[in-house]
Amino acid sequence: MLTVVVVINLLISVFCLYVAWQVWKLRQGLAAAADSVDAAERSTYAVLHDAPKGIYQTQLGVSELKDRYQQLEIQWQRVEQVLRILVWLQRVWRLSFRRTPKRSPSRRRSRYPEPRR
Repeated sequence: MLTVVVVINLLISVFCLYVAWQVWKLRQGLAAAADSVDAAERSTYAVLHDAPKGIYQTQLGVSELKDRYQQLEIQWQRVEQVLRILVWLQRVWRLSFRRTPKRSPSRRRSRYPEPRR
């Protein structure tokens, strides 16, 4: 009977030693994973620490560019209007010269009056 108790105790001890060894391996794996996560967190923090400030500055820059674009759009519309008016005036000018009859050379007056005799 004593032999049976000793054998059972030995089996329990071997089983507990196996479980302890597995727990120790699991602890090492979890420690390595925690170290990796910690290193990744430090790297991410170093990269993204100033990101909100950069994003805010970029948003301000984009807002300023939108405002400037709107101003330039208004200026461009004014330039287009002026150019349309100039083109229209040019057409009117050309048409007015086409419609005026040309004087014949005999009817032309001299720039200088004829001397009196």
